[in-house]
Formats: sequence, C-alpha cells, structure tokens
Amino acid sequence: MAFTTSLQSRLMSSFLGERVIQSAMNPLQPLHRSGCPSPKDVSKQVPRALSNLADILFNKRNQGSLQTDKRKRLQKGKVSPRRPVPSHVPKPPYVDSRQLPGISSGPEVHDAKGIECMRAAGKLAAEVLSFAGTLVKPGITTDEIDQAVHQMIIDNGAYPSPLGYGGFPKSVCTSVNECICHGIPDSRPLEDGDIINIDVTVYLNGYHGDTSATFFCGNVDEDAKKLVEVTHDCLQKAISICRPGVEYSRIGKTIHDHAAKFKLGVVRQFVGHGIGRVFHSDPVILHYRNNERGRMLLGQTFTIEPMLTMGSINPVLWSDDWTAVTEDGSLSAQFEHTLLITENGAEIMTQC
Repeated sequence: MAFTTSLQSRLMSSFLGERVIQSAMNPLQPLHRSGCPSPKDVSKQVPRALSNLADILFNKRNQGSLQTDKRKRLQKGKVSPRRPVPSHVPKPPYVDSRQLPGISSGPEVHDAKGIECMRAAGKLAAEVLSFAGTLVKPGITTDEIDQAVHQMIIDNGAYPSPLGYGGFPKSVCTSVNECICHGIPDSRPLEDGDIINIDVTVYLNGYHGDTSATFFCGNVDEDAKKLVEVTHDCLQKAISICRPGVEYSRIGKTIHDHAAKFKLGVVRQFVGHGIGRVFHSDPVILHYRNNERGRMLLGQTFTIEPMLTMGSINPVLWSDDWTAVTEDGSLSAQFEHTLLITENGAEIMTQC
C-alpha cells in the first residue's frame, strides 16, 4: 500500500495521516494528506458533510460525459460488516486502535532470520494475490473477493494487514477502473470490461509482505490493456536498476521516462515505502522524476508500486476517507512488489 505527499511534499503514508485537501471551499481540488502539516501548509481537513458534497459535485460535473461514455463511472456499493480474525492469529500493534501509526524512521534492514521471515510473508502475499486474480470475472462482487482473501490469509495463520489500519474496514484493497488505490470492497459486481487492482498485504510471524496487480475482467478494450501493460513494464524496469548504492531517485526517473513514451500520467501523491516488521517505514519511493537523496542498502526491503493513468494524475478522495479516484474519471492501473536489496540486485519477495 502506498504513501502520499502533502502540499509541501512532506512524505507520509497514505494510511498515516489526516485527510486534507487544498481548500475546504473547493472540494474538487486534488487530494493531499498530511499527518504532520508544516507551518506553511494551509490545507484544511475536509468535514464529513463537505466530503459528501464532493462526491455529489464530482458526479454532477461529469454527468454530461457519462451519456457518451461506454464505461459507467464507479459508484459506491454497500460495505459489509468487518470480518473476524481468530484470536490465535498474531495481530499487528495498530489493530483495533483506529489510530494511524506514525511512519517508522530508518530503513528496514534485515539479518538472515529476518530475510527468511520476509520471504515467507512475501510468498504468502503472492499466493493470495494469485488466487484473488482467478476470482475476477463479471458478476463477482469485490466483497466476495475480500471474503475469499480474508479466509485464505487467516487459514495460513497470518493477519490481513489492511484490516483495522486506521479504521480501514476490509482485508484487501480492490480498486476498479478510475480508482487509483485503496478501494474498499463492497457489493458492486464487476462488469465486463472492468480493470481491477487487488492490493494484498499479509502479516506473518511479525513481518509484512505487500503486493498488488491489475487484472482484466472479461473483454477489456485495447487502451485499457495498454495502460495495464505499460504499468507492469514500469515496475519491472524499476526493479531491474535496484542494487546496493543506487539512488532511490533513479526509480522515479525510470518509471516516469517509460510512462512518458506512451503519454501516460504518473500519480505523484502515492508512493512506495519501506516495509518489514512495520507496515510503512523509510524510505519513501517516488515514482516520478525527482531529486530526493538516499541510496539503497544491502539487506533492505521496500516496495515499488507505480500508479499510471490515461488522463488526470490528480486524485479525488471519496467521503469514505479511503477511495481515491482520478479527477477526470480516467482509468488507472497499479502493480506492486516487495523487494530485498541483494549483492546482485533486487530479489522480488512477492512472487510465487
């Protein structure tokens, strides 16, 4: 799961701060969040009523284009009650607190035992994601996907990391069509031609493994297929340059350069993160061209998770405080892996 940037590029986890936008008087401004705003940050927290108004205005503003659009805009469904986790399954410290944990400073660098634990968590996350992908078909609801993912994770003695993180109500993120990330599983059935990102994180033996992929539902048009293909290629190209001593900024340049060849946008507000014993930690991984400092360390684990769009790169936050959609309703795709920096490059920890 991703981090976000604030107005002054203060880098926080997307699961680590108050939801704010540029102006409470203009609810359709791009989304920004900050857990610890700087003195210069003039953003204001969005009241619940105003956030609801943002949904209404957003839908009304795009009503004209809906009439000629082949694809219906994403609509909210009903969210089922939170699913229980057996008491014998170890839980991360943040569960049930409803408080967003502060970002952990310093990189996650592991000894041999820690690396093996990360491999186990990553492998399980990959297996769960692969299974979830087989469920994608017209007519299935994202809530049904969540139920299956939840059961598989707890059957393996692990905890679904998103569940209870800052109040997040489900065990997996399901982001359909224009949803950039953090879509909440609900009663909406998938439709023929949809694309859906499924973001799985598991907490196993005290370590998190985090991965996501975008899947096709039925017959997907060529433009959507190209978006998904390029997003996947961006991740693979970024992984290929990782090794000890490489600057983190090279990740963003690699992704941005490849996306630009196909005139696709790179979302800036959501970024990758360190991961291990904690869900989110340093370093912040930007997916666009940047001059941030810092170099990769041997034995370090972090995620890369580029989000590309066919149109606007600006997110708008729904009133559920999680679902982030593109400002213009254009399609978005994402892929994510957890990586271990080795002597020879990067080991993908989240693959079967």
